[in-house]
Amino acid sequence: MQPKFSKLNPLPGIKRMFSAQTGAELLKAILKTILVGSVTGFFLWHHWPQMMRLMAESPITAMGNAMDLVGLCALLVVLGVIPMVGFDVFFQIFSHLKKLRMSRQDIRDEFKQSEGDPHVKGRIRQMQRAAARRRMMADVPKADVIVNNPTHYSVALQYDENKMSAPKVVAKGAGLVALRIREIGAENNVPTLEAPPLARALYRHAEIGQQIPGQLYAAVAEVLAWVWQLKRWRLAGGQRPVQPTHLPVPEALDFINEKPTHE
Repeated sequence: MQPKFSKLNPLPGIKRMFSAQTGAELLKAILKTILVGSVTGFFLWHHWPQMMRLMAESPITAMGNAMDLVGLCALLVVLGVIPMVGFDVFFQIFSHLKKLRMSRQDIRDEFKQSEGDPHVKGRIRQMQRAAARRRMMADVPKADVIVNNPTHYSVALQYDENKMSAPKVVAKGAGLVALRIREIGAENNVPTLEAPPLARALYRHAEIGQQIPGQLYAAVAEVLAWVWQLKRWRLAGGQRPVQPTHLPVPEALDFINEKPTHE
């Protein structure tokens, strides 16, 4: 083992001893000492004849007068120190607020530096996607129907004729995300329909939380009509509604030949 001579360097310790904070505390201590000494010295000088007369008084009288002098001296010292204490409190509050501002600035500077780190950016984007996916999955039970391309895609739709001018997408996904959407839908008795062209078109051209494209109104209207018939059948019974087929999906909106991208 080799000795680390840097640890023997007295300069860091001297710098700590004479830092701004230490210097301020030392100055305050010196000022307090001078103040107390000055008040006490002035009191003794001013009352010196009175203290000399104590020796000629009876013990009881001298004791009482001496206590009065001590109490008066203590009171003057306290009154003299009060301004110094007030200044000290103000200084401590000012120093604390300054440190707090510096700490906040350090945090902002560190955040700005970390923003440029591609790993941090990637982590932030990953966390944002995860949070958005959790919110999306929480909305699946509110859907009126889930349209599936059973091998790849699922899109959950919601429509409230009293609040919406057109149906909107509450969730969509491919691969494992699509599977999870279907599972949540089954757990909450959301009707599902296998309509691959419509599912692909909705997945590509409709955004979560937004209304469906106008070119798909007719196809989705047929799906919702079937959903409402299905709800009446579940309540009243009778003949089960037939699932719609050959939905009018414009060929330009379908991408059957494209490979799915897993979200």
